[in-house]
Amino acid sequence: MPARQPSRPRVRRQMPEARPYHHGDLRRALIDAALQLAAEGAEVSVREAARRAAVSPGAPFRHFPNRDALMAAAAEEAQRRFRAEIEATLANVQPTDPLARFRAFGIAYVRWAMRNPAHFEIISTGRYFAHGSSAELTRDNAELVALTERMLAEAAAQDVLRSVDLKRIQIAGRALVYGLARMNLDGHFPRWGVEEGEIERMAEGVIDLFIAGIAKA
Repeated sequence: MPARQPSRPRVRRQMPEARPYHHGDLRRALIDAALQLAAEGAEVSVREAARRAAVSPGAPFRHFPNRDALMAAAAEEAQRRFRAEIEATLANVQPTDPLARFRAFGIAYVRWAMRNPAHFEIISTGRYFAHGSSAELTRDNAELVALTERMLAEAAAQDVLRSVDLKRIQIAGRALVYGLARMNLDGHFPRWGVEEGEIERMAEGVIDLFIAGIAKA
């Protein structure tokens, strides 16, 4: 009988250590994923945002406990981008010409909304979440409304407006730019004979017509 080989001591195989998380800014990645999903017209969920961000399904919940929290953060980011467009445009307009600034505000609004239709949808409708649940969004909207109020008050002080009813002018201006943005989002312009490449120019022309109507000759 062959001699028995000495038994080797068993070595316990250790499980590999969990790797540290190297994704970077997970919160930002999830917000970007939510905005991308919305831009594609896809259903936005925390789980799908996690898949797009290439993280485990449970990872996002450290930042966003539910879809509403994720959508609020996405809307706040979209609003920041919108605000940046407004501020960049106004930076190139003479601060002593409030009516020109009011016009530039409207054009920047429409331009951004047309170039970012899904983001505009997020910040302008209740389709994705209840806007009142975001204090940041509410505050930022109030600041933009106050900005247009100041522009019109300055224009009235310079006596360049036909009407002294500033609230009606403000609401009419808001309705105009919002309506143009919605027409684009809902695909209405082609029905009115406006080709895709002409939409922004047409919108600017409509805004100019409005400004001419509220300004003194």
